[in-house]
Amino acid sequence: MHIIILGIESSCDDTAAAVIRDGFFLSNVNADQEVHKAYGGVVPELASRAHQQNIVPVVDQALKLAKVNKSQISGVAFTKGPGLLGSLLVGTSFAKGFALARNIPLIEVNHLQAHVLAHFIKEESEDRKYPAFPFLCLLVSGGHTQLVVVSDFLDMQVIGKTIDDAAGEAFDKCAKVIGLKYPGGPQIDKIAQGGNPKAFPFTKPRVNKLDYSFSGLKTAFLYFIRDNIKKNPEFIKQNIKDICASIQYSIVNILMDKLIQASEDTGIKEITAAGGVSANSELRKTLSDVAKKNNWKLYLLELKYTTDNAAMIAITGYYKFLKNQFVRQDIVPMARLNL
Repeated sequence: MHIIILGIESSCDDTAAAVIRDGFFLSNVNADQEVHKAYGGVVPELASRAHQQNIVPVVDQALKLAKVNKSQISGVAFTKGPGLLGSLLVGTSFAKGFALARNIPLIEVNHLQAHVLAHFIKEESEDRKYPAFPFLCLLVSGGHTQLVVVSDFLDMQVIGKTIDDAAGEAFDKCAKVIGLKYPGGPQIDKIAQGGNPKAFPFTKPRVNKLDYSFSGLKTAFLYFIRDNIKKNPEFIKQNIKDICASIQYSIVNILMDKLIQASEDTGIKEITAAGGVSANSELRKTLSDVAKKNNWKLYLLELKYTTDNAAMIAITGYYKFLKNQFVRQDIVPMARLNL
């Protein structure tokens, strides 16, 4: 008998639904919210309202694309957290209602764990290798930056994390300083092409052990832009490519220094990256170069699985289903949730 999992993701500003059968991808539908671009960031109240409008049609489309009837669903997985509470409530409430109506198991999923397990989403036409346990994952997104040792599908340990801001937040805030629209990270990546990454060096933060810090870099970048604009009002316009390439180079190298150290400390050479920032072209190139130099086995996700998506929720739900890790109807979402 097939195990078919419906996954629901609503942690931030994307309403997503996916269907996975026996670990294999069937569908993944995502509705983003353009409204936030006008505000330079996600507005929680607008996000939750948009989720309410999108959740039913998104799930309906995911089931149709998967050619699966709702009566065939074995269990429904949803994002418990971390994320925006209003947004999480919409996905949680829908999942509860769906599970209750169909009398099927309800499965809560940690959003961060799901990013890591996106590496195990299988596709029928795809022939690729999967990381072997234990492996080391650089988990980088707009809200989180962590180094994770993954010993099994549901056994993960954080060995390093940011003590303040996340790498994705640093990208977005630096982009805002130079006038780029939200989300700024992808725009910096695009503009940096052809720029000189060593044109404007920035100092690296001194943080103990395997932890990260990006708040100091953000402040240094702000002062750097402010001081140069005083000297030359056209500084940003005249140097935009080099500015983007330089800040991107700095963020990537901060990430890589700790990852290299983590690999040396643990002896693990099975290396992965996950989260929205893992789509950054400079990070992916640097990971590949360092992997060759250090004899790592590197596994990079397809770009569609790096950002928030419901397929990663569904695959996590699948492995929890196999372990009978279900929750009751009184489960509540949590804005803050550790891995």
